[in-house]
Amino acid sequence: MNLNYCDPKEAFALIKPHSRLFIHGSAATPTYLVRQMALHKDLFEHVEVVCISVYGDFPIAQSGMEDHFYINALFVSDPVRAAINEGRGGYIPVFLSEIPELFKRNVLPLDVAIIQVSPPDEHGFVSLGTSVDAARAAVDHSKLVIAQVNPMMPRTSGDALIHSSRIQKAIWHEEALHEVDYASKTGSVEQEIGRLIANLIENGSTLQMGIGSIPDSVLSKLGNHKNLGIHTEMLSDGVIPLIMSGAVNNSQKKINQGKTVTSFCAGTRKLYDFVNNNLDFAFLDVDYVNEPGIISKNPKVVAINSCIEIDITGQVCSDSIGTWAYSGVGGQMDFIRGAAMSEDGKPIIALPSRTGKGVPRIVSSLKPGAGVVTSRAHVHWVVTEYGAVNLFGKNMHQRAVDLLKLAHPDDREALEKAVRMRFGKQ
Repeated sequence: MNLNYCDPKEAFALIKPHSRLFIHGSAATPTYLVRQMALHKDLFEHVEVVCISVYGDFPIAQSGMEDHFYINALFVSDPVRAAINEGRGGYIPVFLSEIPELFKRNVLPLDVAIIQVSPPDEHGFVSLGTSVDAARAAVDHSKLVIAQVNPMMPRTSGDALIHSSRIQKAIWHEEALHEVDYASKTGSVEQEIGRLIANLIENGSTLQMGIGSIPDSVLSKLGNHKNLGIHTEMLSDGVIPLIMSGAVNNSQKKINQGKTVTSFCAGTRKLYDFVNNNLDFAFLDVDYVNEPGIISKNPKVVAINSCIEIDITGQVCSDSIGTWAYSGVGGQMDFIRGAAMSEDGKPIIALPSRTGKGVPRIVSSLKPGAGVVTSRAHVHWVVTEYGAVNLFGKNMHQRAVDLLKLAHPDDREALEKAVRMRFGKQ
């Protein structure tokens, strides 16, 4: 079956006022179509836009678009952050694993899914490419599917494949995918954190890496490890040398053995070319990849995630700076819990002791209004450039004493005073 190609305006004319539409995210953000939506904004009347993390130019979130688009984000990424914090949009706190359920159960019934895909193969199948995540569920549960067909989109398998008959309107437009080079953002602090975490990882472990430079730093230190597996919500360039060298072979996994499992990837073009038509990778629906019960089936799961700040009892804030929405719940709790349930698993929260501007990230108490994404009961390992501690089984005072050791030396005196005030002893 051939795709029904048209220009963007013809496709947008099918979208009714007050519709709810999902926009594909991360490296697969269909930037051309988003720009066209802004250009033809008068075709859109009070439309709700649901998205996870989106990359690049996103003009429909700019001030002045309120009569046409309302951003209702499931993750607060940079292009929509101002809209949400200025009241021109909203943020839905939700585990990444449960986002598909919002569509399946009609909690957020979808009228339209706007996606970016590879060209169809000889059997009529296109691929969601770099980002299956919740996009697969959005396609399955939307009344109307509009696709930007881009020959630069890699062809991935698993749950990424969609038959052309599911797409009502297609727009051909070739453009480079969004790229992120995490390695270029890695400094000496991240390198030391990566070294400390690598020392905690045993041969035969199954890895999950969150977003950012720390996971890539960890991967760069694993070249001498053996029989590693990957079951992660996202992939970056750091996996390439490990797979090519054989350090990652997925041989010890109990489920999806032999496969590198992910839900989406974000990196450079080198990564996108590496996953293209590569059957060693399985790009699967996030409600499977991030399900804690599924995660826990593999042995020695090491989950590596970061945060904005952590207090001296182990409460982790990952989605806000005080009341200011910064990111989202994402998959952190999915994998922290899944790793804790895994045989010999290690859930890890990793963070520099200070921000780039010198603000402490290990604090006596979280900022007013800060969101606790990972509770103190869920936290096990915490790593900064000053060391690694395991809080599992520790009481509140013991946790505070351990976390003091991980704080920046210039912050420890104030934290020691806070510990004495709270617990009556050092």
